[in-house]
Amino acid sequence: MEHTMELLLRVKNGDKEAGELLVQENLGLVGSVVKRFENRGYDRDDLFQIGAIGLMKAIEKFDFSYEVRFSTYAVPLVTGEIRRFLRDDGMMKVSRSIKESGWRVKKSREKLEQKLGRSVTMQELADDTGLSKEEIALAIDATEEVTSIYQTIYQSDGSELYLVDKVADDAPEEEELLNRLTVQQLIGMLDPKEQQIIRLRYFEGKTQCNVADTMGMTQVQVSRMEKKILQKMRAMCGKI
Repeated sequence: MEHTMELLLRVKNGDKEAGELLVQENLGLVGSVVKRFENRGYDRDDLFQIGAIGLMKAIEKFDFSYEVRFSTYAVPLVTGEIRRFLRDDGMMKVSRSIKESGWRVKKSREKLEQKLGRSVTMQELADDTGLSKEEIALAIDATEEVTSIYQTIYQSDGSELYLVDKVADDAPEEEELLNRLTVQQLIGMLDPKEQQIIRLRYFEGKTQCNVADTMGMTQVQVSRMEKKILQKMRAMCGKI
């Protein structure tokens, strides 16, 4: 890590050779991100080159004030660069079967939510559609907007669970790591009070009432602030 930070400092001072060396040393990171976007109708080499552009931007824009590892900072930028390419290039090339699965999941969700009077779980969607959780996650990821991963899919005792949390539970280890790196960077951009609320709610599993007692707030205040924080994180996610 010290080696990487030394190179980043040299880049800040205009050392182009240090930047080239950083790119070479982190191409494996780009390859790991590219794997998330394979089988979508695009050449892997093309996606790799786009990801490499994101890596170079991360090297150029690295902010030492965040006090995070370079990989933690770079992964969201590499991922965002590829996503922008896919979005700007037009709709992702999604197979007909995945589109059909996405339609089934959408209709199932609407039907169950109307019947149950609440948001549904991934397991309930799987039981109703006959699809596996992995197939449901793939269909949703391929057919809906990126921000939809923050849609509430389960609510109990005043606490909310977002689709991104469930997808991460069932994702391969590498996918989960990349999601965690993105979340870590977003949390690092929040102020201390906002960070504490998110950590208590989503990392320690505290209820809004528990958080209110810990922070000397009311449950209503926690609820309102939590919603504002999540909206803030969604907005930041679209920029990285």
